[in-house]
Amino acid sequence: MSGGTKEYGIFLPIGNGGWMLSTTAPHPEASYAWNRRAAVTAEDSGLDFVMSMAKWRGFGGTTDHWGRSLESMTMMSAIAEATSRVQIWATMHANVHNPAVAAKMFTTLQDVSGGRAGMNVVSGSYAEEFAQFGLWDEGLSHDDRYRMTEAWTEAVLRLWSEPSVTVSTPWFTLEDCESRPHPSKRPTVISAGRSERARAFQARFADGAFLSADNLQEMRDLSRDVHDRAAQLGRSCRTYSMLTVVQDDTDAAAEAKVQAWGAGLDRGALAAMRASWGIPADQARSWADGAVGEAAFQTPYVAGAASTVIDHIASIVDEAELDGLMLIFPEYDDDIVRFGDEVLPALRARDAAVSS
Repeated sequence: MSGGTKEYGIFLPIGNGGWMLSTTAPHPEASYAWNRRAAVTAEDSGLDFVMSMAKWRGFGGTTDHWGRSLESMTMMSAIAEATSRVQIWATMHANVHNPAVAAKMFTTLQDVSGGRAGMNVVSGSYAEEFAQFGLWDEGLSHDDRYRMTEAWTEAVLRLWSEPSVTVSTPWFTLEDCESRPHPSKRPTVISAGRSERARAFQARFADGAFLSADNLQEMRDLSRDVHDRAAQLGRSCRTYSMLTVVQDDTDAAAEAKVQAWGAGLDRGALAAMRASWGIPADQARSWADGAVGEAAFQTPYVAGAASTVIDHIASIVDEAELDGLMLIFPEYDDDIVRFGDEVLPALRARDAAVSS
């Protein structure tokens, strides 16, 4: 069972629209100013980490969802300079960057951040995103992409610690490859996924695993599995999930926001997102046309006053045996401050009581 202090952080709005597919929801812009403000506010509010995705193509629709986005590594290096305490987790596509390039980039981020860097490793799964610049291999299956990512991650880890690395794989070759200086402390490795291959990868390589599930019992089973697999390998891997927080003075006021934002559901962007998962375009459009307003939220959400949010988060991390949550706030500026003032202290007090 997961115990001890829980970690809470935010998923930065690196793509326009943030994490809401809606014409009536707040619409963060894909700008450094937006993301810097969110990161600094998160640190000032007592949160533990900030993370950004890597996105190369958006989903159109009325809102042009994620049609404009910043590059993760560049932005997070600047965020590192703007902050002093929060963990800085940037995303790296193993199918885009050579491992020698990635190793050097994260060594640099580790130096800039004073040892707070984290590498969220992703294998690339949306064909159009990478086909547009010639880096989509239709011949790679899901398992093949994980084999590639395993070899890539192992190469990065070796480059961070060995004088030189020589390795030949079907996806890249390193010949007497040097990468110095080595990081003073190995950057944290993060991975998201729920499949069998994903959990095996997380247990072997990752320090943190982001999981998703259809219910809390399934989430608990996945979290236990990652914890147990890692322990069998003599290591540990913390587990997290994502949650959107809609907080207001009362439950009714928060629910009113959910209804108002759901009314603006961007069905065009929703259909394009579904199609990117491999669903035939006509089926994706049919599903989106019939979707209810809650589909505007890209993750599970909680809506309510502070007490409702506290109880909901406590229930999730306890029942699913998670080590933390990555939070999304539709109204980043105001909501992070409200969460830090009204919710986070209660969660910290609860963790302290459990630990004692």
